[in-house]
Parts: sequence; C-alpha cells; structure tokens
Amino acid sequence: MRILLLDDDAFMLELLADMVASLGEHTVVRETDGRRALIELRLRPPALVICDLSMPVMDGIDFLRLAAAQQYRGCVVLLSGVDGAVLKTAARLAEAQGLAILDACTKPMSMEALSALLERAAARCA
Repeated sequence: MRILLLDDDAFMLELLADMVASLGEHTVVRETDGRRALIELRLRPPALVICDLSMPVMDGIDFLRLAAAQQYRGCVVLLSGVDGAVLKTAARLAEAQGLAILDACTKPMSMEALSALLERAAARCA
C-alpha cells in the first residue's frame, strides 16, 4: 500500500515510517510541507494519508480542505498532539468535505493502533 505521512516534525516522520515498515511491505512517502503533499496527492495518490494537524505554513485543516477539493479518494488518519476534542472536530469537518477519515488519534500512536489502521485502510480504501 502507498502511504503518505505528513508531519512537520522530522523525528515523528521517521518514527512513523519505521513503524509502518515493520508492519509490512508498504511504499512510504514522507512530507513536512502540506503544499508538497498536495502535489504528491495529484501525481501519485496514496491509499492512505496520515496527517498532523499542527504545522506551519499550511496546517492540517487547510491541507485536508484542499485534498478534498482535489477529490482525494483514499483514506485519512489524523494524528496530532492537540486536544482530543479538536481532533474529533477536525475529523468531522474533513468527513463533511467528502474525505474518508479512518480515525483521529493523539500522538504518539501505538504499534497496535497503527497496525489496525493499516488493515482497515487496506480493506476499505486500497
């Protein structure tokens, strides 16, 4: 499965990429900038996007709005250190714009949670 990881924290990107790699053969694309991630969505749409909400320049909410405008049809997992209520609200907003939100998780994500999300994404959105 092709997976796009979007987070402004390079350490978090590396950690998530390592976790995904330990769970199977996946193609992982890492981006720290929402603008470059949108280009990736257009050129090589991933089956799954794991997106942080709090990022400079373009935050996760703006990224999701623009991904929906591009008619991205893969699955999305929100992952952030923000309050759980904020995460759930962001997920509802993204769903209202037509995105397939699998879950909204707080950082750090456990290996078990990631494994379950990858299975759901493979079954639903690939």
